[in-house]
Amino acid sequence: MRILKTYARVFVTDLDTALPIYERLAGAKADLRFAFENAELAAVGDFLLIAGHPEDVEQYRNTVGPVIVDDLDALLRTVTAYGAELTAGPFTSATGTFVYVRHVDGAQLEYVQWSPETRALVRGVDHCGAASG
Repeated sequence: MRILKTYARVFVTDLDTALPIYERLAGAKADLRFAFENAELAAVGDFLLIAGHPEDVEQYRNTVGPVIVDDLDALLRTVTAYGAELTAGPFTSATGTFVYVRHVDGAQLEYVQWSPETRALVRGVDHCGAASG
């Protein structure tokens, strides 16, 4: 099991207004942009912008992540061996499969295993045609 990427969550009121500065900071356009529940999300560089009404995004404020892993099942075996508890999921979204876990120290994290399509889109495809990273 490997961690492929971690994102810093940034809560914004309007994605169209916020996105240009983060694209400038990251030096790239957003890799992903999609609706999730009552929010709109965009991934650019190491930022995950979350836009929505405060009451719609409040539930995400106390969770670290998302942390992108290459094997969600292996991740769950690893963290539960150290006393972590699966608190929600697994769920499927536009980008893959995700879970919420409370670690023994009380930290709550969101872990995601990207779908092959999302992984290829964000990480690219190597010269052999396989998704890299």
